[in-house]
Amino acid sequence: MNRDKLLAVLNEDSLREHLIKHEYFDIQSINEWGKFKLEVDTLPGCRVRLIYIGGVLAGWCGIQPDDSGFEIAVVISQQFWGFGLSVFKTMIGWAKELGHKEIVCHLLDSRPEYRALKRISKTVHKTELLGRYFTTYCIELDKYSQIKL
Repeated sequence: MNRDKLLAVLNEDSLREHLIKHEYFDIQSINEWGKFKLEVDTLPGCRVRLIYIGGVLAGWCGIQPDDSGFEIAVVISQQFWGFGLSVFKTMIGWAKELGHKEIVCHLLDSRPEYRALKRISKTVHKTELLGRYFTTYCIELDKYSQIKL
C-alpha cells in the first residue's frame, strides 16, 4: 500500500464533504487506520480492500461491522465517482459470498436519496451517527438479484 497516495485520496476535501468530520490524516494516523482496517478484514463476515482503477489507487471499500449487523462502505476519490456502481455491485457479491442476507449502507445527508437503493431496500430511514445524519438503506440481498440498478 502506498501510504502517500492513500493519504492524498482520503484527505481530498471533495471526498471529506461526504464523510463524518475528522482530522486530516497524517502518516501516523493513516498507519493506525490501515492497521485497524486490516483487523476488521480478519473478522467473520467482513472484507476490506483498497480500490485500484486503471492501476491508480482510487480509494477503499469494505463490508464491516455495524450496530445493526454489517455495513457496506465505499470511499472513492472524486475523479473516480463514476465507478461507484461497479464497486457496489462487487461488494454485493462479496456480501452474498460471506453469507449475509441483509446489509446496510449509510449515506451522509449531503448525498441525495437514491431511488435504486430504495428499491432494493427493506427499509430506508434516517440515522444519527457521531453527530451527523445519514440515510440508512437496509438492503435485502435476495431482492437485489431481482432488480437491476
